[in-house]
Amino acid sequence: MESDYGLPRELSHMQHARSLYKPQLPPCLEGTTVRVEFGDATTAVDVSGASAISQSFPHTYGQPLAHFLRATSNVPDVQVITEHPAIRVGLVFCGRQSPGGHNVVWGLHEALKIHNSKSTLLGFLGGSEGLFAQKTLEITDDVLATYRNQGGYDLLGRTKDQIRTQEQVNAALAASKALKLDGLVIVGGVTSNTDAAHLAETFSQAKCSTKVVGVPVTLNGDLKNQFVEANVGFDTVCKVDSQLISNLCTDALSAEKYYYFVRLMGQKASHLALECTLQSHPNMVILGEEVVASKLTIFDITKQICDAVQARAEQEKYHGVILLPEGLIESIPEVNALLQEIHRFLRQGSSKDKIPSQLSPWASALFQFLPPFIREELLLYLASDDSAQLSQIETEKLLAVLVEAEMSKRLKEGTYKGKKFTAICHFLGYQARGSLPSKFDCDYAYVLGHICYHILAAGLNGYMATVTNLKDSLNKWRCGAAPITAMMAVKEYGRASGSMTIGKPVVHPATVDLRGKVYEVLKQNATKFLMEDMYRNPGPLQFDGPGADSRTVSLHIQDLDYMGRIKELNAYLDKVRSIVKPGCSQDILKAALSAMSSVADVLSVMSSPSNGTI
Repeated sequence: MESDYGLPRELSHMQHARSLYKPQLPPCLEGTTVRVEFGDATTAVDVSGASAISQSFPHTYGQPLAHFLRATSNVPDVQVITEHPAIRVGLVFCGRQSPGGHNVVWGLHEALKIHNSKSTLLGFLGGSEGLFAQKTLEITDDVLATYRNQGGYDLLGRTKDQIRTQEQVNAALAASKALKLDGLVIVGGVTSNTDAAHLAETFSQAKCSTKVVGVPVTLNGDLKNQFVEANVGFDTVCKVDSQLISNLCTDALSAEKYYYFVRLMGQKASHLALECTLQSHPNMVILGEEVVASKLTIFDITKQICDAVQARAEQEKYHGVILLPEGLIESIPEVNALLQEIHRFLRQGSSKDKIPSQLSPWASALFQFLPPFIREELLLYLASDDSAQLSQIETEKLLAVLVEAEMSKRLKEGTYKGKKFTAICHFLGYQARGSLPSKFDCDYAYVLGHICYHILAAGLNGYMATVTNLKDSLNKWRCGAAPITAMMAVKEYGRASGSMTIGKPVVHPATVDLRGKVYEVLKQNATKFLMEDMYRNPGPLQFDGPGADSRTVSLHIQDLDYMGRIKELNAYLDKVRSIVKPGCSQDILKAALSAMSSVADVLSVMSSPSNGTI
């Protein structure tokens, strides 16, 4: 199988046309000179865990932000890099395949060759296992020819999604030294970039010259924070899934007798389900974050759906489409507790045939209540990251069965007088992640690949490539890099005596903000979506013409541009310094002191750990 990596693909006419597309670069990445401006030292978003994070990352915590500037920028203290010695860089796909990943490789390869034609890019074959075994493929123009702007990860492949144990870290360190790598680029999501941060720290402690860089690539869209606005692959998957959902909406409206229960990917966060709802307008979506916030039980969710079905029936509507994230099952309190018991026994080595008899009385009662197919799925062995195999748990089928039973009961009791309820279930788990990437994901991934070179040229270690202002045209994108440690929080397993947090610093998946603007749009339209069949079909992916440059709805709604605001704040501070100088009037000095004192007081309260605004 290893010999298949990097072989030329047989391309369709569409694939060939896409392979000829050449993404543009923002002005700040053009040319052969790297211009980098360093900001202030960063801190952790998790104020309460900052001390623990700094202790875990003494060499890589508190590093400054980096902004890459265009040639015409007039910024003092900018570092200008004109000498570009030949370097060797390794790249590994650590996360699950996500549309656009190949363009990260292409962008990095092209940047290396532009700055020094003797530089080398090595791709590790088979993901992290290939890294440990030092199995590589040298990336060339010929190798990339049939992989540019193509979906999947089959150029290099992937296996396990972690570089975590001491043995794995040591193997990665040994590979980097043996291959004389100047840089190691890790492509993946929250778990992979957490591993990248730990690798960077380990390499620094070991005085290894290899610099580690992370790239935000995950179709779940949950690697979001003040530095990262979007993830490569999310745009594509949302558009592909939204068209499929819209097709089902049209089918439901045509037949007028089916309810489609559609489960989408998204384990810890429901971003994909929320975005697809805003794009295709199905009748209903149940987000895991809502369930957690309201502590909804499986019976609450069943009743919620049944009440919606009954309300629609009163308007002679016996069809509908309901979206669910795959992580919903873990969000239901009693099911989550049941899973924790099952997982404890699985980790202890118990046979899955014996676990049902070992459950506590309440867990056993819930387990026996569930349909046989769900019982089997809950007993599946844990995934490689020690979590439930959520893609294998048919939550949509479970809810369809429970809703059908409740509607039949209501029909028999006479409280429901409509037609028989009929459900059809779908899981859109793998249909989209191998898709041809959207124009946005092609551009975004290619640009991130170029940024990776700029990070290495600046000698930075433990950084993630970032682009902000993504909702604007590409020539206005702001390119930079942020320390991965600034994105970390301490994963809490409990509290020790005093205020010490027991846990490990990680990059946490960002969940849907139930107080945010995107969710507010959903709430404003939820009743209309439910009752009025406002189905919307965005159509298939467009690579040219109308729709080709569209972004996700959530990216347009969100008000992010954090890096831009940091620069704007620094500009204001510089202006204050230029006005308030020795020799200025007493009135100016007093006004400045009063204003700055008020701002400092407000910010102190907002940044206090007890305030919860982190």
